[in-house]
Amino acid sequence: MAVTVKDVAKHAGVSTATVSRVINNDVRISDVTRAKVLESMEELDYKVNNIARSLKTNKTYTIGFICPELSNTFNMTLAKGMEDELRRFGYNVIICNSNENADEENERIRVLIQKCIDGVIIIPASNNGSHFKQLSDTGIPVVLADRLVDDFITDAVLVDNINASYSAMEYLIRQGVRRIGYIGGDLKITPARERDEGYRRALNDYCIPFESSIVKYGDFHARSGYEKMEELMKDENPPGYVFITNYYMHAGATKYLMEHRKDVKNPVTIASFDDMELASLLGYCKVLVSQPMLEIGSRAAKILMDRINGEDISFPMIYRLKAGLLFK
Repeated sequence: MAVTVKDVAKHAGVSTATVSRVINNDVRISDVTRAKVLESMEELDYKVNNIARSLKTNKTYTIGFICPELSNTFNMTLAKGMEDELRRFGYNVIICNSNENADEENERIRVLIQKCIDGVIIIPASNNGSHFKQLSDTGIPVVLADRLVDDFITDAVLVDNINASYSAMEYLIRQGVRRIGYIGGDLKITPARERDEGYRRALNDYCIPFESSIVKYGDFHARSGYEKMEELMKDENPPGYVFITNYYMHAGATKYLMEHRKDVKNPVTIASFDDMELASLLGYCKVLVSQPMLEIGSRAAKILMDRINGEDISFPMIYRLKAGLLFK
């Protein structure tokens, strides 16, 4: 016979109402009582009837997460931070891949709406967010992570890209470096545009001329990092220092330098965004901007839960998390 709420309540020494409140993450339940009930549920192997729970609460306890690329370590680390937080509230996550395509992103949104999700976190595929309105029209809260869009206003969690980029540049400049090449991403994407602004602002503040010939724009993928580093190194006067604005372009640029050691006339030092797992092994890098990837995910999840639970917070809220500098 299946274990019931009454069985859990008797085992934990509490009322059935208390057990229900624990299952539904009622904030009025103390940590001690919650722990006691959860322990009883585990010992008795109690299984929550999610269908009955959804009918009673009018919630499915599922959240959608749409990101541009599932193979991207940044996106999946963010997803972990988000999922760890949502698990505390009894929520599960449906992860969708937009393949960096707004049309596919639109299709994923339609599918999630059909599945009656309670909310969605999106890393936008592009700067176009007009199709996000179908979520708000159906009353589904939306939180953006890492990027903003031009035509949809909602809660968002991003890194302070401008100041992080500025800090990396400022460190190099204060070391006496006066000529710093640049490999950035598509300026339609928020992080790329803001990191570019930080680069230019640092040059301007320290009265260093902007040289368009040593500024290159890729697409945040390894192949473009390889190609743009090749372009820089084939310049008549290649820079000895290069600031690269994400991990994958950093990896591609390093691959080029390793493969063309004999062709690169002078030593190259790299400053880069993203403290990924293998970033420390990329030998040309001396400065890393470390983004709080897990915190971006967890903060986005917290905001979404506030929206779902009807917390009285102003709208919209855009949070900028601080990045750190690591030196090698």
